[in-house]
Amino acid sequence: MNDKVPVIEMRDVTKVFPGVIANDHINLAAYEGEVLGLLGENGAGKSVLMSQLYGLYEPTEGQILVRGEPVDITGPSVAIELGIGMVHQHFMLVPPFTVAENIVLGSEPRTNRGTLDMAKAAKEITELSEKYGLEVDPNARIEDISVGMAQRVEILKTMYRGARVLILDEPTAVLTPQEIQGLFDIMRSLTDAGFPVIFISHKLKELMEICDRVTVIRRGKMIGTIDIEEASPEILASMMVGRDVVLEVEKDPGHPQDLVLTVDNVRATDDNDHPVLNGVSLQVRAGEIVGIAGVAGNGQSELIECITGLHKVKAGEIRLQGDVITNHQPKQITAAGISTIPEDRHHRGLILDYSIADNGVLGSHDQAPFARWIMRVFPEIRSYADNLIVEFDVRTPGQDVLVKNLSGGNQQKVIIARELSRDPTLLIAAQPTRGVDVGAIEFIHKRIIEQRDAGRAVLLISNELDEVMGLSDRILVMFHGEIVGEMAAEDATEDELGLYMAGVKRNTPPQGESTP
Repeated sequence: MNDKVPVIEMRDVTKVFPGVIANDHINLAAYEGEVLGLLGENGAGKSVLMSQLYGLYEPTEGQILVRGEPVDITGPSVAIELGIGMVHQHFMLVPPFTVAENIVLGSEPRTNRGTLDMAKAAKEITELSEKYGLEVDPNARIEDISVGMAQRVEILKTMYRGARVLILDEPTAVLTPQEIQGLFDIMRSLTDAGFPVIFISHKLKELMEICDRVTVIRRGKMIGTIDIEEASPEILASMMVGRDVVLEVEKDPGHPQDLVLTVDNVRATDDNDHPVLNGVSLQVRAGEIVGIAGVAGNGQSELIECITGLHKVKAGEIRLQGDVITNHQPKQITAAGISTIPEDRHHRGLILDYSIADNGVLGSHDQAPFARWIMRVFPEIRSYADNLIVEFDVRTPGQDVLVKNLSGGNQQKVIIARELSRDPTLLIAAQPTRGVDVGAIEFIHKRIIEQRDAGRAVLLISNELDEVMGLSDRILVMFHGEIVGEMAAEDATEDELGLYMAGVKRNTPPQGESTP
């Protein structure tokens, strides 16, 4: 393969932002008919690198070549003219428009009289769709189609504009397992037609399944490129974080005990009074981890917010150890024994301009032993922070470092240290490993299991299906604001969970009841 001229080549590409070297002399090549994986932890520089290839940024140093010829990609329009297309992690579609209208937007076909020729557009889109196995209805409205179908529309949009190289940025983040397999089929149909596909991901199993080669970057530097036949998840993980990592979740069977959390027929609406929770019922017992799976946006966030007092419950009841906590203030709920690892650590978990010590006592900062009347007791705060840093392996020069200067994994460890040190009755872990490297994931998983084994109840909400299956004792699935499925973790399969996540299959337990 390397004897051929690459379709795309990046030579010693460097991108410097004020105070940050995002990419440091990175070399990358993509050839005809291959899927090239681009692997790295969050913040490693993957998206910045591809944004230069797509013209969203210009390199500070280095050179980009297309089929051996140096090019100057000054913007996305230049990239598109060169045949480079990019599908972003967050779709750029207009929901009220049809599939065809979204695809041709900005490149509308015209009749001889200069009027919009949507019939021609629909015909061309159908032909492209059939050629590459994309199977979309050009007349369907974006707001009425599935997330997986919307992604196909994004791919078709790049193909319609003449793309011969496709960049996919974390494309599986919001897909069910069945939709992921459908995407992989599409990727293979494109490579069979000679397209190179660059697949940005941090999911090792998916990279092993679909890629021909994988390029790994770490902290902005290139670590190397490896043929998939010579790779393994362990090798890729080691390249990504610089050390050996245990990838499998190791835990003994759980031993559920007394009932801790009861959510009984809870209903809630959004700011526009549209239903977001439609009679959700569940239970969590001491000594078990109950995982909630589902595609993002199906009510998981609102469920957490209702339990923790951040979202108003319209109907139904929430109880903690038998005591009603429905619509109580967040501070009351924390004091009652609920600790929360929030899904968005920057907006809900940390004050970025505060030190590690100050973030470590948030929520308890006005209580003994950290405060006496209106005065803070700094020796207690500092001693507590030092203990948290050691116990939870927060990599930092000291407790006075601002949390905004920590890596994502260490920021998450600060939150986990604070929440677990409250000795909670119930731990809510929402997206606990979002945006952290596999080394930190290993550490966080171990800590969550320790909470269960210490007899605490754990409610886990994650978009990572492997995480839900690996950590949970029981699994619930949410779809359109409802619990549509429940099963023991040992009985769960990706295929079955995927059907529940897509709303195809339902096995709703009686309201307010669950398997002990």
